[in-house]
Amino acid sequence: MQRHFHEELQQVKDKTLRLGSLVESMVERAVTAMVDRDSNIAEETIRSDDKADALEIEIDDACLRLLALHQPTAIDLRFITTAMKISTDLERMADQAVNICQRAMELNAEPQLKPYIDLPIMSQLAQKMLRDSLDAFVEKDVPKARSVIAGDNKVDQLKRQIFRELLTFMMEDPRTIARAIGLLLVSRHLERIADHATNIAEMVVFLVEGRNIRHSSSPAI
Repeated sequence: MQRHFHEELQQVKDKTLRLGSLVESMVERAVTAMVDRDSNIAEETIRSDDKADALEIEIDDACLRLLALHQPTAIDLRFITTAMKISTDLERMADQAVNICQRAMELNAEPQLKPYIDLPIMSQLAQKMLRDSLDAFVEKDVPKARSVIAGDNKVDQLKRQIFRELLTFMMEDPRTIARAIGLLLVSRHLERIADHATNIAEMVVFLVEGRNIRHSSSPAI
């Protein structure tokens, strides 16, 4: 029975990593659809959201079954509840990738407002935060989780920089407002993806140390 329990825990971990890999790919392809002005990529990425939803449900069902049948305690209980929360954050990241795809298709139908430089950088940072947070989850690596939490500031700074630049466009030429707002929304979606990666990292700290650092004023210390 104990061996079977740990096999099921491993399956939950594997499915969580599969979901994370899918979400990372969706985020990357969503931004590619905008930068390359390829709405076909955007449409394909949107269709991937069904897979993300299905995986989240599978993870939740497996976790609930483990809770009901095995009544785990201590770190096993924290692992299961953490996996459920992480799957929720991952599914919401997938939703944000879909939102970026929708904005990309709108932007692709209009002349390009400006070269896309900061948004791809922002996307790369958010993707790295996602990868590192999942690595921290698998490895139970608190220092790596804390580095993810600290890295959220870089994404926030880029978002503010993009806002200032686009505000200048809108003030100088009102005809750019619709496209500028579309780009602002993309930056907002990327910021939310980074926020969800931060949530995952915070849950890793809870998993390993049993301390809830969410909403802490200085979680990275």
